[in-house]
Amino acid sequence: MRLRYQFELIQLIRNFFTQQGFLDVLTPPAVENPGMEVHIHPFQLYSVNKNKLITKYLHTSPEFCLKQLLASPEEKIDKLFSISYCFRDEPDSVIHRNQFIMLEWYRKYERYEKIMSDVEELIEFCLNSNLPIRKEIRGKRLVKKTMQELFNEILGIDILNYLDIPSIKNLLTQFPDVPVPATECEWDDYFFLLYLNKIEPEMTKIPLLMVYEFPAPLSALSTLKAEDNRVCERFEVYVNGVELCNCFNELTDPLEQRERFELQSELKNKLYHYQLPKPTEFYSALDAGLPPSAGIALGVERLLYSLCEIENPFFYSKN
Repeated sequence: MRLRYQFELIQLIRNFFTQQGFLDVLTPPAVENPGMEVHIHPFQLYSVNKNKLITKYLHTSPEFCLKQLLASPEEKIDKLFSISYCFRDEPDSVIHRNQFIMLEWYRKYERYEKIMSDVEELIEFCLNSNLPIRKEIRGKRLVKKTMQELFNEILGIDILNYLDIPSIKNLLTQFPDVPVPATECEWDDYFFLLYLNKIEPEMTKIPLLMVYEFPAPLSALSTLKAEDNRVCERFEVYVNGVELCNCFNELTDPLEQRERFELQSELKNKLYHYQLPKPTEFYSALDAGLPPSAGIALGVERLLYSLCEIENPFFYSKN
């Protein structure tokens, strides 16, 4: 029955978005640049007949293509969504495979608060369906907390006072049970050592949780908050402690986007000893003018696993 539930969930998602006037789009999986995230690794394609690598990759997300559609003056699309397989060269786990179904949606001329409402309504839409919903989340509502609030409540510290490497590294000395590498790390590495070991285990106590306003060093492709540039405008949602999705109030400044990508490229080369080609097509779209937008990526199998009494949500076997 798990395959049937997966198909039913995908149909629910399509119904939810098409009823709101979103355009359902397909993007090509073979692309010039699969995404620039430092710690996400793509699969490169090669020609079977000529037995050599070619300059294309399987996308790790349809993000670049979707943003190109938003920026296109010919298409005039204000809101769209895509459900498709994505590919990441990562180990299998209970909630992840190296090919998986991703839902992404974007709203042009909207901020990420509107996507917050979308997520809340989508989860409620699924909870009110005929899917076998887990009893611990039936009738529950989404709880919203800033990252600052979460650290204050769980550890009694203000994480926004530790936004440089020396201070957060010193903070970790207060937690001797958290393993810290002997070699020097980036700020986000130290942050996630603390987050994964001390914060995430406590988050399971809140069945439906949205965490927003991340520390600025985790801005990735999101904007900084105008009223407080110590935080960036992004959020994640957790269901029973499982990370479900990641949303950005999208960075649309072409110059800043290039600067961040250059830093990501340098760091990827430093850590993993390879670099990806520049996302020239995406740069062209930014230069043409990507309006203020907000977007989100959500793992469909993770949603199925988190909401329903299903042990293995993946379409194909682990092996």
